[in-house]
Amino acid sequence: MNDLVRQHTALSDSDLEWLHLLVSEWQLLSDLSFADLVLWVPTLDGTRYVSVAQMRPNTGPTSYQDDMVGHLVPRGRRPLLDAALDEGRIVREGDPEWREEVPVRVESIPVRREGRVLGVIARNTNLLTVRTPSRLELTYLQSASDLAQMIAAGTFPFPGEQVDMDSSPRAGDGLVRLDAEGVVQYASPNALSAYHRLGLAADLVGQDLGQITAELAPSRGPVDEALVKLASGYAPREFEVEGNGGVIQLRAIPLKPKGTRIGSLVLLRDVTELRRRERELITKDATIREIHHRVKNNLQTVAALLRLQARRMDSDRGREALNEAVRRVGSIAIVHETLSQNLDERVQFDEIADRVIAMVAEISPGKVTCRRNGRFGILDAEVATPLSMVLTEILQNALEHAFAQGEQGTVEVSAVRGEIRTDARLLITVQDDGRGLPEGFDPQRAGNLGLQIVRTLVEGELGGSFDMLPGAERGTKVVLDVPVRPQK
Repeated sequence: MNDLVRQHTALSDSDLEWLHLLVSEWQLLSDLSFADLVLWVPTLDGTRYVSVAQMRPNTGPTSYQDDMVGHLVPRGRRPLLDAALDEGRIVREGDPEWREEVPVRVESIPVRREGRVLGVIARNTNLLTVRTPSRLELTYLQSASDLAQMIAAGTFPFPGEQVDMDSSPRAGDGLVRLDAEGVVQYASPNALSAYHRLGLAADLVGQDLGQITAELAPSRGPVDEALVKLASGYAPREFEVEGNGGVIQLRAIPLKPKGTRIGSLVLLRDVTELRRRERELITKDATIREIHHRVKNNLQTVAALLRLQARRMDSDRGREALNEAVRRVGSIAIVHETLSQNLDERVQFDEIADRVIAMVAEISPGKVTCRRNGRFGILDAEVATPLSMVLTEILQNALEHAFAQGEQGTVEVSAVRGEIRTDARLLITVQDDGRGLPEGFDPQRAGNLGLQIVRTLVEGELGGSFDMLPGAERGTKVVLDVPVRPQK
């Protein structure tokens, strides 16, 4: 719509915003009218109309099989559009049009904003299935007529009250028509069923909807006056009411076809099951986070016990083996701690990598500098946990074997995230400037435990590749290529 309006018309940005607000609301008018809606706007030179939006009803057959958006019609070809635009009134004169052997009643509703007519809504009703209307259909049509008059007067839609039509109640979900005092004149079967879910035993017709709603909602003390006003439809609002194990979502629409409030429409939907599932998901998320928190605590306890045992070891090799185990357990604990703070099973791995680097750097404090370049990004937990262990092993290996006792040096961890459609990969390089690889060293056959862990996790669990190469000038370069899920 933006492109069509800016290309063909002289409307301002604020006018365009008003049209967007109207289009976000006009599904209601279409459903209540049982009619298609097409929004026509005069072109810049005033000689034609351009259709910038279209809506089909959910409550009846369509009048247009084809998409009308973008069509240009010369002024004079459709007299009802001309009359509505020039005179600023709803035009219903004329006989039905015949389209592909289907009679269609056409009406034109001027779209007014701040005293100016911006365009015209053509309301097209398929008359092929017309029959004697029921009480529900009569209420729909009367409400549609009131809304059309409000559009023509510039009082609908309501500024600042744009709603999400995907989640907001619709006419078919449940409809209640109130008079000016908030008393129910008509309630659709779905609306009545929703109030029965709240605990209402009687009929709604003749009841004060605000008072009834406030009484059905659990409260301690006086009746909630704000709830009474909301349910009585005095202001355009959307809210929820919970009672008797049920949850009802309501949307109030004051009706002021001639500037004075004559009543209200209240659209409502029974969202009990939806809210129950949302609460179950919230409970599940909280449980998962609590599990991650407890796993982290347990791992930290294990690490503390291993550290305590290491201090009591007489053997240097045994003490070092226990310290390595402490770091391995600690890397897993860091991931679980991060997961315990998130709502989903995905983590920002840059923070984890920095903590792993800081933890492993304690092996040679002040001698070797460890730093990170690039970004790992967001990773799934099933990738983050083994990757944290792999990073721990590679860094431990570099700090223990690349530098002599007391020797200074640098270990740099680089991460590059590449994404092409669904094929997303993470390339990790760990480069040191130490003594380099021994003569004839084969990383795929090396037998030390750390490299065995790296190979198993990278190739077996992560489905990636691992290699160790001599550095360009000196030292050793470890390259990891790991598939990951694309970031969102």
